[in-house]
Amino acid sequence: MRVRAEAGTESDDAALPAEEFASLYDKHFHDIYRYIAGRLGRDVADDIAADTFVVALRRRSSFDAARGAVRPWLFGIATKLVAQHRRQETRRYRALGRVGADEVTDSHENRVVNWVTAEGLQPRLAEAIAALSRGDRDVLLLNALCDLSHDEIAQALGIPYGTVGSRLNRARRKVRSALGEESHG
Repeated sequence: MRVRAEAGTESDDAALPAEEFASLYDKHFHDIYRYIAGRLGRDVADDIAADTFVVALRRRSSFDAARGAVRPWLFGIATKLVAQHRRQETRRYRALGRVGADEVTDSHENRVVNWVTAEGLQPRLAEAIAALSRGDRDVLLLNALCDLSHDEIAQALGIPYGTVGSRLNRARRKVRSALGEESHG
């Protein structure tokens, strides 16, 4: 199952033969790890990121390059694994909501904390994220942490493009409301 490779496109990594899987891992592990660490913390990110690639390797024959690129497919697997750790994630955001800016450390594994601190909104933003539904939180964080497009998020989560837009708008509106800002959508 090989997709025509063009320089600078994501289709160059869409081939999934087992012998080429190592390069796929090398290319995407860091982004998958950062996404998971941002959602669940560094403690579990290594294991869940590795599990993402184990699942992908086992399910590589089910990957359909006609449906999209490998990257969003991997983020979809990672998001499903994150869902298994949902309670821990919710507790993490609630804890961040109780932490003041001076108590937050600036480290790679706490990317969400850094983002929140950089924006000066840490407690209320963390609480707002924790309060979102699973679907809204998944869409918001895939967009904010991974910079996935609407198409990529739709592919990653197996939902329609329009659902991505409505969930993202709803999540942003709820977060803005929780932060006391006027809604722009």
